Amino acid sequence: MPNHSQIEIERKYDVDDSAVPPRLVGAGAVAIESDPATAELVAVYIDTADLALARDRIAVRVRHGGGDEGWHVKLPGDEGRTELHWPLGAGDSDDPPAELLATLRDRIGDARLQPIARVTNLRTTVILQDAAGFAVAELCDDHVASENLSTGGVRQWREWEVELLGGAPDTREGRTVLLDEIEQRLLDAGAVVSASSSKLARALGL
Repeated sequence: MPNHSQIEIERKYDVDDSAVPPRLVGAGAVAIESDPATAELVAVYIDTADLALARDRIAVRVRHGGGDEGWHVKLPGDEGRTELHWPLGAGDSDDPPAELLATLRDRIGDARLQPIARVTNLRTTVILQDAAGFAVAELCDDHVASENLSTGGVRQWREWEVELLGGAPDTREGRTVLLDEIEQRLLDAGAVVSASSSKLARALGL
């Protein structure tokens, strides 16, 4: 079993280097913004040689840095994605946990997993809270550099990512309204809805 799992509901936006994140107090239930916190996140993604997982919109990575470093498996879902998490192994080993591999076996059979992309992200995060202090969402300002480990291709970009947190509305309609109100402020600040579904897809040119 994974260390924990969660439903990841997020939206991504492309921005240029001159864009300034807007104030989001007043968007939906947002009443408080935390001070920004910055961390460097380095993730290596693995897949089969023919990218069987990526083609099924599944991402497997080991991430170092930040509050959720460790192994992650992201699975597509009806609303958002299901994210499974395992801690780093002894000595920060980059060998996938056996339980993680077991969750993928029906999809990949005996195929070997190998590194396919490295993504380095300088992330600045602001936590958005309601009036009672519950965290409803976070706004991440990401400066990203990626390397396709198969082709050697490199990419750099900046994106804003809004992800709902535990204090978000408990209905799908409520979550959509909150995300829509935040989105409008981001668009007004110069953001454009990202055409890419994930950092991995962008790194691979998918």
